[in-house]
Amino acid sequence: MMHQPPVIPASSGRGPVADLSIVAAVELGGAVVLGVFLLADDPRIIVALLGLMGAGFALLQFRPAIEERIVAAFRAARRAAMILGAAVVLVYPFLMQGSSYALHLLIIAQLYSVLALALNFQLGSANIPNFATGASYGIGAYTSALLAINFGVSFWLTLPAAALVATFFGFALGFPSMRTRETYLALVTIAFAIVIHQLLNNFSWTGGPNGLVGVPAPVLFGHSFADPIELFGRRLPSQANFYYLSAALVALAIISARRLHDSRIGLAWNALRGDELAARCQGINVVWYKILAFAVDAFLAAFAGSVYASYVSYISPDNFTFLVSVTIMTMVIVGGMDNTLGVILGAFLLTMLPEKLRIFADYRLLFVSVIVILFLILRPQGLFPQRPRSYGGRE
Repeated sequence: MMHQPPVIPASSGRGPVADLSIVAAVELGGAVVLGVFLLADDPRIIVALLGLMGAGFALLQFRPAIEERIVAAFRAARRAAMILGAAVVLVYPFLMQGSSYALHLLIIAQLYSVLALALNFQLGSANIPNFATGASYGIGAYTSALLAINFGVSFWLTLPAAALVATFFGFALGFPSMRTRETYLALVTIAFAIVIHQLLNNFSWTGGPNGLVGVPAPVLFGHSFADPIELFGRRLPSQANFYYLSAALVALAIISARRLHDSRIGLAWNALRGDELAARCQGINVVWYKILAFAVDAFLAAFAGSVYASYVSYISPDNFTFLVSVTIMTMVIVGGMDNTLGVILGAFLLTMLPEKLRIFADYRLLFVSVIVILFLILRPQGLFPQRPRSYGGRE
């Protein structure tokens, strides 16, 4: 007797309508929680929201079927999820009640998301520890700022120039790093980050410890990003310009992450993560793919640095210390290595937590550390753990 495949009843919550409902609930619910968290000043509300997030991740940990159902819904309604997500991003500044501070936090969180996604290509995809992402971030910022201040180069031209310079340094770091492994490789990247910071701090043409002042804001179609946005009878602070710019950069990083993950390069990186010796035996050029991971990390980090320099208009070596690289690595680990959504969530969480917990004064860093540890206890592999690859066709 032939066995018939099981029939899923309509009441099981499967189907296009159910998928769209789940996608809308997750995206809109997340947007509401983020908005309340950004605008809240009452410590009780902030603590309550953190408790709510903790409970949500605990539920996902102990009821994995719920997480799988959500993932399945987003996979089935991918296009609708993208359209709704883009719409939420576009209207979000209008919901921030004109708060420059909330928009500032969103901008910094998005820039750190790009930095975390850049590092994720190494740490998450290929298991290469790199503590020099902050240095690439600084190289991009200084290259863009120096070109704009000293030569009057447009921001839109300094972007690719900064990326090329940082990529060159990424290759320069990658080559000597190939003679080391694991702990020693991490030490080489730490040394590189410290050397770059010291050079920025001591060269006169970089401004030394005083940094660079007066980095011009971008201009697009005659509109300066230093000016407010007048749209639909609403006036948005000037930070809204950089919010949209950084959102576009995050979109570019997400597309790059997706395309690289699904390409032969992503497969090679994952093979290195699994077993470097086995990858070498299969004919994968281990040295080349490792160096390529350094270059991609530096390329994206430089974009974030250029945007940051034009946004704050003043940069100094203190903005690009070794601690920045450690923070970025923590974001990747907390969010979930080799998981794009998890990395972005980790970046948002670790960017906003220290700011929103300033109400606890000298104890805020202690509370941030405790919260991160609790989240890792609830989700040991990150808030959104790495998911198995799909082979044999599109998901």
